[in-house]
Amino acid sequence: MRVAMFGYQTWGHRTLRALIDAGHEVVLVVTHPKSEHAYEKIWSDSVADLAEANGIRALLRTRPDDAELLAELEAADLDLIVANNWRTWLPPEIFALPRHGTLNVHDSLLPAYAGFSPLIWALINGEPEVGVTAHLMNAELDAGDIVVQRPVPVGPKDTTTDLFHRTVDLIAPITTEAISLIETGNVVPIAQDRSKASFFHKRAARDSLIDWTWPAEDIERLVRAQSDPYPSAFAYHRGEPLRITAASVSAGHYGGTPGRIFIKEGDGVVIVAGPEARRGHSPGLLVERVRTADGTELTAADYFTTMGGYLTGRP
Repeated sequence: MRVAMFGYQTWGHRTLRALIDAGHEVVLVVTHPKSEHAYEKIWSDSVADLAEANGIRALLRTRPDDAELLAELEAADLDLIVANNWRTWLPPEIFALPRHGTLNVHDSLLPAYAGFSPLIWALINGEPEVGVTAHLMNAELDAGDIVVQRPVPVGPKDTTTDLFHRTVDLIAPITTEAISLIETGNVVPIAQDRSKASFFHKRAARDSLIDWTWPAEDIERLVRAQSDPYPSAFAYHRGEPLRITAASVSAGHYGGTPGRIFIKEGDGVVIVAGPEARRGHSPGLLVERVRTADGTELTAADYFTTMGGYLTGRP
């Protein structure tokens, strides 16, 4: 098939690689310029470099709204556009242009977790599975009919990094299968149940800040969700940011004020947590490893040499 590809970072790179390996005629690639955003500097395999290495014309765009791009797409006589991790809306004059429309590949089990950082949000929320969906694009973001969808189970100790590697490995087979179904006319699109839809915003530094009124179980998932190389979950201690890089839920129940540096338990240090912490019926967060503002990695026991004081939400 004659294909144009819109994509960015490792997700887009894997998609373009799949198109090339499957023998499709990729006539144009559109990708974003390099970004200094914390979440766009990781998993940052270059789509533009892969296109150049394979003799494919690549255009850098922040938004797809200029006459030059539309003219090139119209002249390309496309069968299909394939998109993955394109960060802005594609207008109808683009997504409806090819003979078979536009196939978007998204790393969630749509209709849930449309938008940005779906793996992180899903892990924070305790979802039992994540996945990858290939769907036909329409005028609403991540809302078109599903062509292929594959789930990935979430284990009790999984991090977002673990889930990234499992889901990114699905991009090539899902893309290849979905295009084959479209090309052969065997596709049976499944409409999304919009009553189950959810849409999430792009994550920023504020979203990694720990709220100690959350239950300890939720904070523990936040720590796993913000695993390296993502910006770690953090709080402030004595005016400086303190990253929590490993934690679990305490065995004991501890009462008091959320954020209190309370007591050693095993090899860690318990921080009081939860909306009902004052009643003493809930576990705390057992902090196991931390990273200081200068990047030093320490066990919690080595960092918290005395008990007392608080981890807070501001300096």
